[in-house]
Amino acid sequence: MPGPVQSIERAAAILRLLAQGSGRLGLTEIANSLGLARGTAHGILRTLQLVGFVEQDEATGKYQLGAALLHLGTSYLDVNELRSRAINWADALAARSGEAVRIGTHLQGKVLVVHHVFRPDDSLQTLDVGMLLPMHATAIGKVLLAYDANAAAALHDAVQDGELEQFTRRTVRTHREMSRVLTTVREHGWASDVDESGMGEAGVAAPIRGYGGLVVGAMGISGATERICDPGGRPRPDLVGYVRDAARAVSRDLGASRW
Repeated sequence: MPGPVQSIERAAAILRLLAQGSGRLGLTEIANSLGLARGTAHGILRTLQLVGFVEQDEATGKYQLGAALLHLGTSYLDVNELRSRAINWADALAARSGEAVRIGTHLQGKVLVVHHVFRPDDSLQTLDVGMLLPMHATAIGKVLLAYDANAAAALHDAVQDGELEQFTRRTVRTHREMSRVLTTVREHGWASDVDESGMGEAGVAAPIRGYGGLVVGAMGISGATERICDPGGRPRPDLVGYVRDAARAVSRDLGASRW
């Protein structure tokens, strides 16, 4: 039997190293971490960059995982335990709330949508599976930021000039304001966004937990602000209850104990 191909093993090791970090890594950091010569590491990185598996920041010269891996990875989403355990509950939540349902996890400072159920009406809709959403401007993202230290660190590293990206006049812009928002999320056990990622759009989300209570994702609904919120602009209590109930059900299926 032929032995393993060393160059492929090294390339896989580099991808794993980049996946473990919350930010970008330089050539020297990568080479030192894996015990490779700089020239060897550089050659592998250039090859990975050419096929889109790695991207290099022009300003710093540092490397991060590339977008091609996201598209390649969508084939695994069908067998991902989080998605498979949540499918039935997500369908039920869409039927109960009358809104679109999304399930997301953290990926490099963004929310990766791993499952999406259309709003149960005849309107034209686009499948969001594989899409990357802003963490600070979405309910799902706020849940992940509140409970996942790695997600919070990745967002902090991505901030330019000390401010978060603004999508509307209601988007949270500073880390101080976001810190207050995330404290409220942890106190209440759910998050919302109202006209923050887009005017006229709102959402509600709650954490999905696995063994030991660790938050492994978030489930939420999204739709028109006028449907999600009451006349005072606050998320409707019944919809909040539906979302929390569904997220708890998925958590139980994933082995989380009561909390």
